[in-house]
Amino acid sequence: MAEIKEGNKAPDFTAIDQDGEKVKLSFFRGKKNVVLYFYPKDMTPGFSSRSCDYRDLHKKFRNTIILGVSIDSTERHQ
Repeated sequence: MAEIKEGNKAPDFTAIDQDGEKVKLSFFRGKKNVVLYFYPKDMTPGFSSRSCDYRDLHKKFRNTIILGVSIDSTERHQ
C-alpha cells in the first residue's frame, strides 16, 4: 500500500458511519471538498481537541464535509 502524505489525494474507500450507513469517499467528488482526518480513539483528549477545532471552524469551511476516521466501532461513534 502506498504511503499517504499530507496534501495528497486520498485513495477511494468505503467506510461505515456512526449510523451504520456506507460512506464512499468518491460520493463527494465534484460535489464537496473533503477534510479527512484520522484519530486513534473516540472520547480521548486527541479526539476531543481535534473534533472541537473542526466544529469551531466549521463555518469557515464552505461546501466542505469533514470526516473523522478511527478504528472504533459504529456504536462507540454514536
